[in-house]
Amino acid sequence: MVEKNYSRVEVGDIKLGIRFSAPVFFEDGENMFLAEGKTVKQYHIHALSRWNIPYLLSYGHVINENQSVGGVDADDSVYDVEEVEELEELEEVEPLPASK
Repeated sequence: MVEKNYSRVEVGDIKLGIRFSAPVFFEDGENMFLAEGKTVKQYHIHALSRWNIPYLLSYGHVINENQSVGGVDADDSVYDVEEVEELEELEEVEPLPASK
């Protein structure tokens, strides 16, 4: 097993909208709190408070808005889609007879 050189991340430093260059783990160093490149949402912050988590661990660092993670630029979006051609209308089918 490869040993990771974790840095301690204080819960007070976890702000809405930040991302990390590597996964962020709970204080046990095994259970993941936030995946690499994922944005901290309000529910993440609430969970830390509700569960009284003192700190987190990561071998990554906070990344800025325009920095890429894992070869994908931050500006790339899974929601960028091409327009699709219009679909043909489906023909009506007769309903099946009711079973007795």
